[in-house]
Amino acid sequence: MPYSELLRGRASAGGQIYLVTTVTRSREPLFTNLHLGRIVVRTLHCPEISAHAATLAYVVMPDHLHWLAQLRPDSDLSEVVRSVKGKSAFEINRVRGVRSCVWQQSFHDRALRREENLEDAARYVVCNPLRAGLVRRLSEYALWDAEWTYPESG
Repeated sequence: MPYSELLRGRASAGGQIYLVTTVTRSREPLFTNLHLGRIVVRTLHCPEISAHAATLAYVVMPDHLHWLAQLRPDSDLSEVVRSVKGKSAFEINRVRGVRSCVWQQSFHDRALRREENLEDAARYVVCNPLRAGLVRRLSEYALWDAEWTYPESG
């Protein structure tokens, strides 16, 4: 799948809530390093990204990111994800002192239907470390958040 292509047959829609999953190159577990994982978290909250998508919930797993976000009007999901991956990769490479590809090119997206419960979707995202057996309690995992004000209706 080309990098800029969403799942076949889907168009990016302003106001839509998406669950995005993107994976590190060769599934390298870069984010077992807390500092590198925090770079991804800061990127999700930086003004350049927040201007295009509201972060509702996320979890940075050792080799991938799950991100629940509401796309802002006139924003394109592929461009927003490209920005997240590009900005975080630049900083991760700077910190590591290398120049390498951090993320796989593609990403998976799923648009939430209006009737889906947003809290259930957020809970699914942030509970990934529990399901993966990385921790026994979510409070033991540092790279997640699900605090939001209820998003604007789109």
